[in-house]
This record gives sequence, structure tokens and C-alpha cells, in this order.
Amino acid sequence: MFEKDTDKLFEELKINPDVENFLAQNENEFKTPLHEYLTKILQDKNLRKSNIVKKINPDDKHIYHIFSGKANPSREKLLAIARAMELNLDETQYLLRYGGFAILYPRDAWDAVIISAIENNLSIVETDVILEQLKQPLLNSKS
Repeated sequence: MFEKDTDKLFEELKINPDVENFLAQNENEFKTPLHEYLTKILQDKNLRKSNIVKKINPDDKHIYHIFSGKANPSREKLLAIARAMELNLDETQYLLRYGGFAILYPRDAWDAVIISAIENNLSIVETDVILEQLKQPLLNSKS
């Protein structure tokens, strides 16, 4: 996605006293809005937004607003989107960081279930069954 890794950008920033110049020289290295990144994932994985919404909740118009940039997702809603897109754990962790959220943490019971669901390629419904059995909030009910 980016040409330079983060360490390279740090080094350039440390030695460049002119931050405006740094920003101008590296304008392609900065994050695009989250909804644009989600669109890129859809394109890269040849996915359709409507199929993702159906997997989460066909009546949830908020998801369309997230994809269009009109709304920001919660961490949980972003995880539901990641599951619907069938992202692997590394892709999911990157998406969480990209969205400004904490990555999944295996010492948190709810997060541990989500990690297991990702590793076992469980659907949102299958994940919610496990969460319900463990008396944890459902992935699809969190907003």
C-alpha cells in the first residue's frame, strides 16, 4: 500500500527540519480515509459491498454509511466488517490500527473469541453463537 515503511518515514522526519517539505515529499505515504481503505479491500478481494452488508445485517444502513465515509465505525462494527470480508488475523489487526482502534488482545475474553473465530474462519453467526454461549456481547449486536 505504501512505498516506504514506517521506520523510513521516522528517519526522514527526524533529519528533516522543514516539516512542510517532509509532508510535501511524502504525500503518498499518508493514510487515506478509512472508507477509502475499505473500498480498496473490496476491490483487492473482489468483494461486493452489498454481500458484506448481508453477512452482517441487511437492515443496517449504518454499514453503508461507513463504506461511503458518512459515518465512522465502532471497533466492534469494524470487526464485524472484517469478519464479513473474511480477513485473516494480520489483515484484521492492520484494519483495526488503520481505523485508530486497539488491536485484538488475547487476554481479553471477548477479543480472544474473535481471534479464535478469525483463525477458524467462522462466520459472524457462528461467532455470535460462541459469544452467546460464553455470555459475552454478540459481535453483531455491538454498534
